[in-house]
Amino acid sequence: MRQALIVLSAAVGLATLGGCDQKAKQGEVAKDTVKAEQSSAASAQQAGNILLAEWTGPYGGVPAFDKMRLEDLKPAIEKGIELNLAEIDAITADPAEPTFANTIVPLERGGAELGRVFSYYGIWSGNLSSPEFRKIQQELAPQLAEFESKITQNAQLFKRVKAIYDQRESMDLDAEQKRVVELIYTQFAINGATLKGPAKERYAEINQRLAELYTKFANNVLADEEGYDIFLNKGQLAGLPDSYIAAAAALAKEKGEKGKYAITNTRSSMDPFLTYSDNRALRKQVWSNYYSRGDNGDTHDNNAIIAEILKLRDERVSLLGFDNYAQWRLQDRMAKSPERALTLMEAVWPAAVARVEEEVADMQAVADAEKAGITIEPWDYRYYSEKVRKAKYDLNSDEVKQYLQLDKLREAMFYVAGELFNFEFTPVKAGTVPVFHEDVKVWEVTDRTSGEHIGLWYLDPFARTGKRSGAWATMYRDHSTFDGKKTVLSSNNSNFIKGSAGEPVLVSWDDAETFFHEFGHALHFLASNVTYPTLNSGVRDYTEFQSQLLERWLSTDAVIDNYLVHYKTGEPIPEDLVAKIKKASKFNQGFATTEYLASALMDMRLHTADPEGLDPDRFERETLAELGMPQELVMRHRTPHFGHIFSGEGYSAGYYGYMWADVLTSDASEAFAESEGGFYDKEVAGRLVKHLFAPRNAMDPAQAYRAFRGRDARIEALMRDRGFPAPEKKDGAAAAKR
Repeated sequence: MRQALIVLSAAVGLATLGGCDQKAKQGEVAKDTVKAEQSSAASAQQAGNILLAEWTGPYGGVPAFDKMRLEDLKPAIEKGIELNLAEIDAITADPAEPTFANTIVPLERGGAELGRVFSYYGIWSGNLSSPEFRKIQQELAPQLAEFESKITQNAQLFKRVKAIYDQRESMDLDAEQKRVVELIYTQFAINGATLKGPAKERYAEINQRLAELYTKFANNVLADEEGYDIFLNKGQLAGLPDSYIAAAAALAKEKGEKGKYAITNTRSSMDPFLTYSDNRALRKQVWSNYYSRGDNGDTHDNNAIIAEILKLRDERVSLLGFDNYAQWRLQDRMAKSPERALTLMEAVWPAAVARVEEEVADMQAVADAEKAGITIEPWDYRYYSEKVRKAKYDLNSDEVKQYLQLDKLREAMFYVAGELFNFEFTPVKAGTVPVFHEDVKVWEVTDRTSGEHIGLWYLDPFARTGKRSGAWATMYRDHSTFDGKKTVLSSNNSNFIKGSAGEPVLVSWDDAETFFHEFGHALHFLASNVTYPTLNSGVRDYTEFQSQLLERWLSTDAVIDNYLVHYKTGEPIPEDLVAKIKKASKFNQGFATTEYLASALMDMRLHTADPEGLDPDRFERETLAELGMPQELVMRHRTPHFGHIFSGEGYSAGYYGYMWADVLTSDASEAFAESEGGFYDKEVAGRLVKHLFAPRNAMDPAQAYRAFRGRDARIEALMRDRGFPAPEKKDGAAAAKR
């Protein structure tokens, strides 16, 4: 059951038992490979569906991505649900008194077939979406919600779990087992297991309706991303770098517009266009297309969906006795309450806005000096910011890109993983491990001292039609040992624009940081040493910490000196350019912090407000005005396309978590910077892996951080990091304590 429910959160966005990252877990793998393959073949034949079949082949078995067929998906999920519910019935029918062995262990083991199906489901959803899949996805959403309710609101199952929870101190349980019991009980309790009668029925109804709405929201955003491509001619390319032009030409050809240049409605295409294009009218058009996703007053408009989601969420948590959705959501997060999350954000907000005012003044001065005759607007911010960067720091972002080759960055990440985690990444021969697209490559991960197999790492780096925008990490199989050792199958997914044939892919510094960030999630997966699947779940305002921390290694000397080389000459990046990059490291922090914080504050305000009669569009305008949002920029994620919080519940009332995690990140970075060996100090790296990566959720995150640092994290480190003045103690003290 644990395997199926954890991945169910990725599929329908519901608050499930410990679901954090998109993941799927494999069932028992026999030690004897031949017997495993024979067993799998028999299982597949019996089920008649490859998506349900036990994984075979090398590395403890791998998903049959080369055999997945969309027509198998719905029957596979329906069969997986049937099998998983039968497992639950077997647990509740056991006449023996509840014990860890007869209740928790079969819960941890259960749902293997459905978990495997969701590995394929996640690929169709994130990497290979199509109108045919979206139709099936919409049909499945209420069924999946109903399935979840049948487990989380199963009175007999909860009774057994509660009995163990109540006796956990007197039972002979080790620390991991006790943590598993506490996590499972808590997730049952906060998801309606304690409800009875009409309230319980209504809770399940709400979940079903929300599942439908989340799917509609996500598909509307994807439709607007796919429906607003712009095709330019040669006369409209002024200012754009050659690498961007080549990639746009290749993309246009792929889309059937050979001879033109495609600007897609995704961040990876929009961001560099707004940074470099000299055509202000086109910048405005590209900006408007991107930031109006889900807000065009047509069949893909999300405003009514948002209003209904907010009302249903509020009604659902009121059944559990909570005042608002944010209060319910944060009870098992590090922040614990909306007030503590707001304390942190409001401590940083004034400094961020003040910095924006300084940045805008600098940009306006450049525009005035050029006699542009304009007032800086949101579609000008990136463009004139780049001019200021060049003027202030003599730093040209396009010049920096010449030294940021995607393949070299990947090698740099492997180097860092070797130094910190003792991991070795070796390419897997093509054809050995099935992949779902020719762009996907696979590496084996081993301990570089012992040679022990750790897992596999899949990389799907390029944008394409049907792939959701952005970058993310996922797992197909978690580490666990309670039922035979399972090794990790992890994946990173990006949306880099593929260049012309034979040409390296050049990326921006920001995109390089994102690449490292998502790899940090993969390392968190791969470093796991927990016994039970539940312990691989995460605490949302903590799990971003590990990935944000890894971004810091991009700018270390070892990476710069060895992996940032010119794509044509192979020459290392010049020392003076490195100096400029480091000098400009705090540049544009007003923009970066304010656009993020605006979205995070909006998320929290939406989920603490009375949703009755709430108009999302008006609420957004009024809230931003109240906050004093600078008119020269916009939220990073406007409400109508804020998929983090409305295409599911993973980040709902939790988008603040990136900043909460960044306090930890800044503080932990100082621990490395202060050490004798700097960012490659073996002693500090050892503590990092031991306390902050390997335990996953086997211990309370606050305790884990104290074990690493010897104290709580401090907000002052974050403010130093961003070049902001430290907040007064009355504002920052509560947020600084972890």
